[in-house]
Amino acid sequence: MQSQITFENAVASDAEALASLRVEAMRESLERIGRFDPLRARERFLSGFSPAHTRHILLAGAKVGFFAVKPEAGALLLAHLYVKPGFQGQGLGAAALAAVFAQAERLAYPVRVGALRESDSNRFYARHGFKLVEQTEFDNYYVRHATGPHESP
Repeated sequence: MQSQITFENAVASDAEALASLRVEAMRESLERIGRFDPLRARERFLSGFSPAHTRHILLAGAKVGFFAVKPEAGALLLAHLYVKPGFQGQGLGAAALAAVFAQAERLAYPVRVGALRESDSNRFYARHGFKLVEQTEFDNYYVRHATGPHESP
């Protein structure tokens, strides 16, 4: 399966399709807490969409998810990681995280991520070495520190 997982850079014209995928992937978690609003979810994504920081997740050439990693002061922010519901649990998110972690290790940067408190993604991030650092009314915030040998950026 791993050999069938590849990544492709996003372009500006991908914005609407990625916003739709985000809404589809978040729907169950947002419904669970009574906060599903597809228009708000779309607009929140579109207002911060950065094609230069976004990559598609492909399985055997089909676009089944995406992730976005934005540099911030001394860290990488995993701003988005979504896999279509029918493709979750197949190692796609883990493969995307491996690519993010490799970038973070090269830079000796921690990776930060936020997750909706009631989302299954909290267990996913904990399994992949993220530590909870803050909770708000609706979200949990995590950090994973670089662990290996480092090169200069």
